[in-house]
Amino acid sequence: MFKLFKRFTGKEKLLFIVCCLLVVFQVDVELKMPDYMSEITRLIETEGSTMSDILRNGGYMLLCALLSVISMIIVGYLSSLLSASFSKNIRKSIFSNVTKFSMEEINKFKTSSLITRTTNDITQIETIISMGLQMAVKAPVMAIWAITKIINKSIAWSMLTLGCVVILLSIVISLMLAVVPKFKIVQKLVDKVNGVTRENLTGIRVIRAFNAEKFESNRFEDVNSELTNTTLFIDKKFAIFDPAINIAMHTLILGVYIIGAILIENAGMSDKLTLFSNMIVFQSYGIQVIMSFLFLTMIFMMYPRSQVSAMRINEVLDEVPNIKDGSHFGDTLEFGTIEFKNVSFKYPDADECILENISFSVKEGETVAFIGSTGSGKSTLINLIPRFYDVTEGEILIDGVNIKEYPLEDLYNKIGYVPQKAVMFTGSVKDNVIYGTKNGKKASNLDMKKALKVAQADFVEKMEDKEKSHIARGGTNISGGQKQRLAIARAVARKPEIYIFDDSFSALDYKTDLVLRKELKKYTGKATNLIVAQRIGTIMHADKIIVLEAGKCVGMGTHKELMKNCEVYKEIALSQLSKEELENA
Repeated sequence: MFKLFKRFTGKEKLLFIVCCLLVVFQVDVELKMPDYMSEITRLIETEGSTMSDILRNGGYMLLCALLSVISMIIVGYLSSLLSASFSKNIRKSIFSNVTKFSMEEINKFKTSSLITRTTNDITQIETIISMGLQMAVKAPVMAIWAITKIINKSIAWSMLTLGCVVILLSIVISLMLAVVPKFKIVQKLVDKVNGVTRENLTGIRVIRAFNAEKFESNRFEDVNSELTNTTLFIDKKFAIFDPAINIAMHTLILGVYIIGAILIENAGMSDKLTLFSNMIVFQSYGIQVIMSFLFLTMIFMMYPRSQVSAMRINEVLDEVPNIKDGSHFGDTLEFGTIEFKNVSFKYPDADECILENISFSVKEGETVAFIGSTGSGKSTLINLIPRFYDVTEGEILIDGVNIKEYPLEDLYNKIGYVPQKAVMFTGSVKDNVIYGTKNGKKASNLDMKKALKVAQADFVEKMEDKEKSHIARGGTNISGGQKQRLAIARAVARKPEIYIFDDSFSALDYKTDLVLRKELKKYTGKATNLIVAQRIGTIMHADKIIVLEAGKCVGMGTHKELMKNCEVYKEIALSQLSKEELENA
């Protein structure tokens, strides 16, 4: 928790100090009221006292109460301002750090957990700052201050107060030992609920198509029930606090009066008034001590869960991304060239390599295609180029420079990436096509129109608002083929050196596929094209085709060469096209 609070900005530190000083001032004026009450009691019982003296002390009490209320309002406002500012900055820091994560770190934390850490966990921290700050400062200050004022009043009263405090502390400590371990479980279960809910919402079509609503409902019920039962266990334990505080408070008041009655009865006439006055003061201060422990109890209820949340937030903030910027700046001697040198790769925690000893080179302007059976490593190989993962062995060169030496922004500026699953963002067609920047600049409207034309996205012209037409989150209001064409247009508008198409033509019909590739070849000019595909028709005219099988390169060459000397390629080709079609291609 304190490690997280070290991230306070200068303004937030100042707000924190001001809040603490105001809380101390509030305690000071509140603890002066019993003294004025004692003085009023003495004046009432003393002959010769005037009403003006009583009213003056009463006025002082009202002034203290007013100052306490004003201080409380200001502290409430400033602590809310502090908590909101701090949570905003922490949320921004988490988001900023997560955007730098490679897929390895994303998979380590899991998406559902990162969402919980950015929302629920930060809310826990915000709550303890806004509500707990006042109590965390006020409780110990008030307890210590009140005890110093009553410690010399009476040994019997002091021992009674001490006994009540010890009993309360015993209850608090025993309950903390029981519930603190459960808070870690609660936050993990919140992650699970978030994860299951996210899966259900994402896969709602499949769930309905397979009549799996009951199964998914039961799966959610299991996780939800576990979270509910754990939360109930904690709440039941904490439910002991209120009655314990009330019993201690009323026991203390009753005990003060009983002990006071005995002491007053046995005292001389001259001491009775002093003892009665001390009893009134002691009762007030004793209640303040108990109230201090009530505040501490509330802190004890909030702190453990906030501490767990702070640890989870720190885990994200302290995570150092494996993919780091290189130090190579300036122009390169080559343009659009790629070279794989003995590249091997295995996923984190995997036992075996998914790619083994892959070597090939791509010249400027070449079109290189990758084909192979499902799970052969095609997409994995392509994803190594933009450094979604780093190679396990070997190296990848772009324009003669190892990709690890490029600053990530410079590396991404060279690449136009079209993923296997077309991703659309909420906004207009235009927003999605000119998405992102290259060298700090967005694509122009002219680039957008050319890109849409190249990508055969003629459907945009038929939409009501054309380029300004709305695209829903995930592209749910357009078809799969339309999404793919917009994703291709997004890469084209970027005008990169290297185009990466990760099975990006699968949702297109053969005619659109053919026309699109012809237009793409004319428009991209000297740019290098890397294509992952399952269709032979999509790649058979590529300058070079690389055949993968079980993570190994089993063939490399043109379509005609591979038909002669690569059985794996020949087998794939014949499964899709007839022998005559392949020969006439």
